[in-house]
Amino acid sequence: MIIGYDGKRAINNMTGLGNYSRLVIESVARTFPASKLLVYTPKLSENPRLAEMRSLHNVEFRLPPPQGFQGSLWRTFGMTNNLRADKVEIFHGLSNELPLNIKASGIPSVVTIHDVIYRRRPQCYNAADRILYDFKYGRSCHNATRIIAVSQRTKDDIVEIYGVSPEKIDVVYQGCDDSFKTTIPTEKLDAIRRRLLLPQRYVLQVGTIEERKNLELTVRAMSAVPKDVKLLVVGRDRKGYLAKVKGLAKELGILSRIDIRHDITFADLPAVCQMAEVVAYPSFYEGFGIPVLEGLESRRPVIAATGSCLEEAGGEAAFYVRPDDPRAMGDIICGILDGSVSIADRIEKGLRHAARFNTSEMADRLMSIYEKTLNSGL
Repeated sequence: MIIGYDGKRAINNMTGLGNYSRLVIESVARTFPASKLLVYTPKLSENPRLAEMRSLHNVEFRLPPPQGFQGSLWRTFGMTNNLRADKVEIFHGLSNELPLNIKASGIPSVVTIHDVIYRRRPQCYNAADRILYDFKYGRSCHNATRIIAVSQRTKDDIVEIYGVSPEKIDVVYQGCDDSFKTTIPTEKLDAIRRRLLLPQRYVLQVGTIEERKNLELTVRAMSAVPKDVKLLVVGRDRKGYLAKVKGLAKELGILSRIDIRHDITFADLPAVCQMAEVVAYPSFYEGFGIPVLEGLESRRPVIAATGSCLEEAGGEAAFYVRPDDPRAMGDIICGILDGSVSIADRIEKGLRHAARFNTSEMADRLMSIYEKTLNSGL
């Protein structure tokens, strides 16, 4: 099978949609070596995360031709000419989008929709972005032959918001990188702790520093946590939200216990997770919530927020609090730290739950959807 992929995020994004895109391409390529995977991207980059993809014999990159559309115009309109020329049998838009003329091209297509947070949390987006996302993602849902949702919650949102038949949508949970599943030796963890100058004890929260991720809840909870435990935040500031978080921490008298890191690499993240006392992810709304899964795979207790799909990511293994209840979060963290809250059973449940998100099984599910799409006659 010749499969085309929208590779913009895989090539250029270091987190989130980039991680998902690389995971899909790499797992399908490894699991189905007889298939040919063509990755279409407006440009190539020196992203170090591409080493695995570049090493796979059945993965090739495709760029815009020297003449004709370039950049986003090529991705939106011109790419379909290249898909036809390359005899692509099915095209997969990995990050909510398809070329606007994909349906007219006659090429069967699948689109992965990660979330519709711009509808559920509109206050987190400016009006122009909401309008653009609504148009592009809604159009992709209707133009796609089939849709992949990364969680049941996202599927339900697509059905409700865009009026798509649930029969057209398959839920395919994504896994996390296999590096989180490997227990790192103590001496290596100690070396990484020294190199990164990490706190001796810390609660970890990973993700973009923005209002939706609800870092304020964790900061408020930390005021009840023993003073020798710090909050390690791994992520980049968005829209100046970090200033608000620091202002809150200063008001609570715990600013010195908040350690913000923008430069921890993905290669070091599994170790950073494994050394955490607790992994926190109290986001108001998510499409899936990979940091929850990474925490479970790292054999750490995880605290997540209710109200979106995080219960799907964490199952019975994670602890849950309302996204507006710092006291409950503080109580759970303190209970974990002092041993009054048992975590051994949760960690075992976490490993069993995380096993459901095996990357080779994800690849099998994707291939069955591709075959279903080709056989649908649409």
